[in-house]
Amino acid sequence: MTCLPAHTEKKLGLVIDLDTCVGCQACVTACKEWNTGGHMAPLTDIDPYGGHVDGVWFNRVHTYEHMTEMGGRTVNFPRSCLHCEQPACVTVCPTGASYKRASDGIVLVDEDKCIGCKLCSWACPYGAREFDTDVGVMKKCTLCVDRIYNDNLAEEDRVPACVAACPTSARHFGDLGDPASAISQLVEARGGVELMPELGYKPTNRYLPPRARTERAARVDAPALEPIRAEGGFLGWIDRMLSN
Repeated sequence: MTCLPAHTEKKLGLVIDLDTCVGCQACVTACKEWNTGGHMAPLTDIDPYGGHVDGVWFNRVHTYEHMTEMGGRTVNFPRSCLHCEQPACVTVCPTGASYKRASDGIVLVDEDKCIGCKLCSWACPYGAREFDTDVGVMKKCTLCVDRIYNDNLAEEDRVPACVAACPTSARHFGDLGDPASAISQLVEARGGVELMPELGYKPTNRYLPPRARTERAARVDAPALEPIRAEGGFLGWIDRMLSN
């Protein structure tokens, strides 16, 4: 089994604002595009244009309908590796392929040591591990280590691809081990939470909960639709066209 570092110099991670994430999948696409040629490349695509699409994705977005006292709302939930402080995926690894870096806390996989036993994927309660069937090894989010330390990029671009691509700035990157960092201050101000803390794995990433709706929010009720009449009317014409 693989040991963890006694401490890490930094705790690099993501903060995701569930209040402003619109589920556009830009982060998913940017992640796939960057990493399919990056540190963990290639990321396998299986039947990409067929009826049984599958493959390796480091970042996925799930969408849920949530009922509140003010009515229903849609919540988009991005999911990727949380780079836990106590990652079970590392301690369960029999070869040392999964490891946590002491320098920045990022959890990575050494493909040359991975034997594809999948113990890490069974140990991870967040479903963050991705098994690449083409090469028989486990892969996962790297926090874009080949971007954030890349001196060939402008300093403002040295962030994970998912953060750079987010059109609503719902994703933030930084050192969550530094209480004075901007990202830690954001978590403090918005009451950021870790995912399933009761498990004790201490995820580094944080989620900012959706803000509660208030009566001050603009409310525009949609007018009632015109009854569909088979004999005519615009909506009747639309209905006939769609029924053909």
